[in-house]
Amino acid sequence: MSFEDLPYRPSVGVALFNPEGKVFLGRRKRRRMPSLDGVGHEWQMPQGGIDKGETPHAAALRELYEETNVQSVSLLAEAPDWLSYDLPVDIAANRWRGRFRGQRQKWFAFRFEGPESEIDIDRPAKGAHPPEFDAWRWERIEELPSLVIPFKRKVYEAVAAAFAPLAKPAT
Repeated sequence: MSFEDLPYRPSVGVALFNPEGKVFLGRRKRRRMPSLDGVGHEWQMPQGGIDKGETPHAAALRELYEETNVQSVSLLAEAPDWLSYDLPVDIAANRWRGRFRGQRQKWFAFRFEGPESEIDIDRPAKGAHPPEFDAWRWERIEELPSLVIPFKRKVYEAVAAAFAPLAKPAT
């Protein structure tokens, strides 16, 4: 099977807005494959795969909790379309046992309604999952595409455009 014939991994992404209208970004921890880290572009929003039998909305809430420990949220919006990106061929061969060419993602926007102390990237899901991030910050949505690894940039541009109207202080 050629790379182009491989399917996309079904997954979700989360734009978590704070009360000021900024979005949560985590800096990916260094992995065994430095080329995946994208030096200078290590930031991303929470994201991950959809488990068998799981709805995209449930997966988004689970992934958010597993990566940030956050549960105090309310749904703001769901992106109208699924968005896809391809991994570079050399990376795809080593990710997900080479079964996928990239990810097909459904994106959700949530308002964070808890105290910042709820965010715990060092012990996400109360320590039940290994940390994905080694730092985090709030960022303006229009800055997101310039901070992510280049092969995800078009997805982040689409997410930023879709959720830009939500990037304002909560009333």
